[in-house]
Amino acid sequence: MALLFGFPSIISIFLTRMYLLPFIPDVLISFKGFILTKNIFLLLIFAGLMILASYKMIRNTVKMDGPDEENTLLAVGQGSIVGVLTGLVGAGGGFMIIPALVNLLKIPMKTAIGTSLVIISFNSLIGFLSSAGTAKTDWKILISIATIAVAGIMIGTHLSKKIDGKKLKPAFGWFILILGIYIIGKEARHLF
Repeated sequence: MALLFGFPSIISIFLTRMYLLPFIPDVLISFKGFILTKNIFLLLIFAGLMILASYKMIRNTVKMDGPDEENTLLAVGQGSIVGVLTGLVGAGGGFMIIPALVNLLKIPMKTAIGTSLVIISFNSLIGFLSSAGTAKTDWKILISIATIAVAGIMIGTHLSKKIDGKKLKPAFGWFILILGIYIIGKEARHLF
């Protein structure tokens, strides 16, 4: 599953960072005090997609009977879409990967989480390497976040043995919904 999703995602990240992102102007719209910048626009799109993805996670109607061939082909396309979003926004894409794995490939929530971590690692590495020559890296912050992430993985691994995967799905959906609404509210303040 990681290869099925990850390979198209990595290609999309690379192509987006190298060829699409540089051609988007820094200011998309400026009209009577209303300024829509590239960064705000991309974050608003990302937040909107997070809210849409949260809907199916919260509904909790998908039966986990394993992947089928037709949805597997859709998942390759979803991997490409997640790659484009990751390339544009610079986010790891986990908020899109997990709902796609659960809803399209119909795999259990715990398996989707583990698979998404592998995909996110590859996506983040490609995004980081493609920006290494043009962006300045704050190594202190990077090492701090990586340390916190590793600690979170260890705590999450311990807790995952005690939490039912069926309860994780709607909880993750609500988390995505709240985060999406927060991002929209935060970015909307910058528009005026």
